[in-house]
Amino acid sequence: MKITNICCIGAGYVGGPTMAVIAKKNPNIKVTIVDINAERIAAWNDEDVSNLPIYEPGLAEIVEETRGKNLFFTTEIDKTIKESEMIFISVNTPTKTYGKGKGMAADLKYVELCARNIAEVATTDKIVVEKSTLPVRTAQAIKSILHNTGKDVKFSILSNPEFLAEGTAVQDLLNPDRVLIGGESEEAIESLANVYASWVPQDRILRTNVWSSELSKLTANAFLAQRISSINAISELCEHTEADVNEVAKAIGMDSRIGPKFLNASIGFGGSCFQKDILNLVYIARSYNLQAVADYWEQVIILNDHQKRRFSDNLISTLYNTVSGKKIAMLGWAFKKDTNDTRESAAIYVADHLLSEQANIAVYDPKVNGEKVQADLNYLNTRSEAENKELVKSYNDPYEVTKDAHAVAIMTEWDEFKTYDWQKIYDQMKKPAFIFDGRNILDPIEMKNIGFEYSSIGK
Repeated sequence: MKITNICCIGAGYVGGPTMAVIAKKNPNIKVTIVDINAERIAAWNDEDVSNLPIYEPGLAEIVEETRGKNLFFTTEIDKTIKESEMIFISVNTPTKTYGKGKGMAADLKYVELCARNIAEVATTDKIVVEKSTLPVRTAQAIKSILHNTGKDVKFSILSNPEFLAEGTAVQDLLNPDRVLIGGESEEAIESLANVYASWVPQDRILRTNVWSSELSKLTANAFLAQRISSINAISELCEHTEADVNEVAKAIGMDSRIGPKFLNASIGFGGSCFQKDILNLVYIARSYNLQAVADYWEQVIILNDHQKRRFSDNLISTLYNTVSGKKIAMLGWAFKKDTNDTRESAAIYVADHLLSEQANIAVYDPKVNGEKVQADLNYLNTRSEAENKELVKSYNDPYEVTKDAHAVAIMTEWDEFKTYDWQKIYDQMKKPAFIFDGRNILDPIEMKNIGFEYSSIGK
């Protein structure tokens, strides 16, 4: 099937960047991103590209180059589905908060709604591509819905999971390690492979069956998260043995079988994928009664939660076992640098723990505003929205946020934090002035020479 029109349902962290790059590399294909959220679509269409709903280095430039030429953003879902030969499903698949599988299984209601919508309005043959992260055998459910429409329309289902890291998504798309396409129809697989082949070498385009493709995504995230939990487990041992976790990480990372990536000890991983995908893996394993497999992967999450709690417990005990009424300045709220995504950010859970001890939290993040900080804390339902508003203040200036603070907690590894005038920050803080470096980004000797009581992870 020759592809001239692509529709992507979902204008989020996956759909936006992926479609922008596809549009840039395939000027002859019309790419339209649709979403029911009119506010989000309006932000994507904003003349000032600095107001895009997603911050990723390099994304604004690509959107500016392609938007209005062959990249479009609209709320006209039915019309766009009808006109397209290929439809990407890039909607949210959060962890279920209700019913069977609550807290572990993926909630597929948005994916099913997409499938039903496609089935309802399609009048010509379509290739439907799973782009959202999905549990194994979801394609079967989509196929069943699409093939029972009673219409004479042929649907081919493909799995094409994304392997983007937020903060480097555009580079990951422009130069991917691999593109994975799983499906039953060879013709449909090649149609999608041809879209990617306009910039990805053929030897990096893997063709598999649909189930291997779906499981590969969950497995990739589980392995990456496992590495973070592994080095964080060693970080606690380092703190008790005078070993330095950075030195250990460097030593093991030089082993070509292990490699250096994802070995930075920290307060723990966050983001929309790792926790959700591992919980999903655990749930699937348990549903097949594979208890040992489920227990193994669940431990990765348990250790990650332990690392976040350990960080906040250490802060409290160092501040003479009480943070009640004390101002704690948190630098960073996003789950990692170079993104405005805060989903499952360690900062949220550390702040929540400190708030339960009646701390006053002051937050500065270069890409996350105060409304988002409040929304993230309110979502936990630990206390009233009014209490969160009273106890948590957001600032637009790093020197204001640290003024009169008892302690600074570095929660995100933003590069700008390393460039601050830390002497100035020290001079205006309460004494003794504490720094809790949750990302090990500052120079310990320099901080101690200034006068800070400095503590980091794994040292």
